[in-house]
Amino acid sequence: MFRVFLAVVCMAMSACAAVAQQTWVQVEAHPSLREAQDRARSYSSAFQDVVGYRLPGGWYALALGPYPSPNAARSRLLDLRRGGIIPNDSYVVDGSNYRRQFWPVGGGVGSVATETPSETPAPAPQTPVIEAEPLELDETPREARASERLLDRADREALQVALKWFGFYTSTIDGAFGRGTRASMGRWQQSNGLEVTGILTTKQRATLLQDYDAALAALGLGTVDEEKAGIQITMPAGLVEFDGYEYPFVKYKEKNGSGVQVLLISQPGDDGTLAGLYEIMQTLEIVPLEGERRKRRDSFTLRGVNDQIQSYTYAKLEGGYVKGFTLVHPPEKAAEMAQVLRIMQETFTTSEGHLEPTDGDEDSQSVDLLSGLELRKPKIARSGFYVDGRGRVVTVAEAVQSCTRITLDDAYEADVTVTNDGLALLTPKDSLVPLNFARFSTTVGRLRSNIAVSGYSYEGALSAPTVTYGTLEDVRGLTGDETVQRLEIGALTGDVGGPVFDMSGAVSGILLANDTTGRDLPEGTMFATKSSEIARFLSENGITAAASDAAPNLAAEELLVAASDMTVLVSCW
Repeated sequence: MFRVFLAVVCMAMSACAAVAQQTWVQVEAHPSLREAQDRARSYSSAFQDVVGYRLPGGWYALALGPYPSPNAARSRLLDLRRGGIIPNDSYVVDGSNYRRQFWPVGGGVGSVATETPSETPAPAPQTPVIEAEPLELDETPREARASERLLDRADREALQVALKWFGFYTSTIDGAFGRGTRASMGRWQQSNGLEVTGILTTKQRATLLQDYDAALAALGLGTVDEEKAGIQITMPAGLVEFDGYEYPFVKYKEKNGSGVQVLLISQPGDDGTLAGLYEIMQTLEIVPLEGERRKRRDSFTLRGVNDQIQSYTYAKLEGGYVKGFTLVHPPEKAAEMAQVLRIMQETFTTSEGHLEPTDGDEDSQSVDLLSGLELRKPKIARSGFYVDGRGRVVTVAEAVQSCTRITLDDAYEADVTVTNDGLALLTPKDSLVPLNFARFSTTVGRLRSNIAVSGYSYEGALSAPTVTYGTLEDVRGLTGDETVQRLEIGALTGDVGGPVFDMSGAVSGILLANDTTGRDLPEGTMFATKSSEIARFLSENGITAAASDAAPNLAAEELLVAASDMTVLVSCW
């Protein structure tokens, strides 16, 4: 009876013809025809089934459809809601309130609306919503495969991209649902507690894409076209913000406490420039010591990992320019940043632009910074000296306590062979031939005679050791200790572990740190372990100490050269 009545009404009102047996998803309603037409154009860029009808009271509805049944309309509504593509207050309607069609122009039921609505439209109509609660629609594998056939290539590729983002798919994005894609769909279903069929239902596809869109929205992934540096790349713009130029870097600092940083690298250069950058990057705090290092002729990668940060750096030489990027993030973001890194690698492209040495703020530079970035500093830096032609080094034991890594002159890694009696013997990991090594004095020095200490007084701030002059005050310690001698010299903390010379250039001892616990010694009072004790320590560890030949005093310049060639900066990391 109702159908007969509705058919009669529709025959009397031609504008509602052919709507009674169909349903729509209504997304918006507007009091102005022009506003409704503008919004219809916007929706049409994303949907092919956008329609617009005039409603009673002078309002204009925008809808998607029509769909052959309420269930089909509900399914579409749920998919689009989950994807955040349409307003959350969108709903399913039966179209009984739809009158003349105004969009698309010249199509569908009725003619294009040309009338002007009243100046004060009636309140927006409250069209009845067909579904009271969201339907948990799902499909059998057969139905899912049938709905899957309606997907175009772009839709299929989008699903592969989402599966790849979450780590379920690792192959090529090609829109082909082969064995690998089916297996990844099954893994996604399993991880979400669903029946594993390897075929995603309409609802599951919507959920996957919604989760992917939410992940991207949180990261704010966007393409950055840095013309000045000649780099284009997709990066997590929601987590970082531009922080300026500091040659050779474009810096992006963390945003809203994300802990994420990005550097873009751009400079003219050759293979020497690339090799230099490879070494320099490893001195920065943002490139932790642990992690893979890979250097090729025209590119390199650096991975750094510690308890605070993780980073990845890539740079390549191409067309006379070195360009690359660094991604830095906290360890807890490792999973999502792995996906971000993959996207950055895939989208990294270069053009002709490049940074110049004048780009940046010179006021931000200091000895502890490189291009505005903090240099890695050792826990402790002291001095040492070569004791044989194989590059083995003696220093004080305190210089190498609790180190995860030891370097000599910031260039060579070394292992602690032994520590004993306050001394430490270091062996370089790679073959090393020093320019000079210690020849030890075989006699006790004369009181009040001149001596010199060679050491890195400023703990590596200077690239070469400093020679400081003083006098031998006593051949014993303050309490009569025969193994040490007392000096009067203005040495600094960084000099500790360095060689003590007599004026012939023979090593007469090794400078010790003062134990000032509970007492203050007169300024300039220092102590050194005697050469005889160093020779004994070396002998016990298989090294014969070279004895110095009797020789006249050296000129200051000659002593400086001899001291510089054998003195080593010992850094504990």
